Amino acid sequence: MTTLLDNTMNSSRLADQLAYDPNNLLDALIEKLNLKNDAALSRSLEVAPPVISKIRHRRLPVGASLLIRMHEVSDLSIKDLRILMGDRRDKFRISDKQFKPKDSVSAVAE
Repeated sequence: MTTLLDNTMNSSRLADQLAYDPNNLLDALIEKLNLKNDAALSRSLEVAPPVISKIRHRRLPVGASLLIRMHEVSDLSIKDLRILMGDRRDKFRISDKQFKPKDSVSAVAE
């Protein structure tokens, strides 16, 4: 019989990891940038306020482009931002499907 802890420790999904908490990242950015709230953070990052809300409620992951924007605004390294968020993975796996050209593109090229 496996426990919830066993399942989360073996899971590769970021949302299943116990340490993952985007609220730490958002709160740290608000503090570092001397902002008042999530609305001010969304203006600073140039994203819509619902994006911050969805990240806070774990309905939307912190994407690469947003992470880069956080880096540009805060001068924190990407590694530091990932640590604040609780993402301590060493490697990222990219699907081989991302590198395959679409059929319509290859037909046009010929």
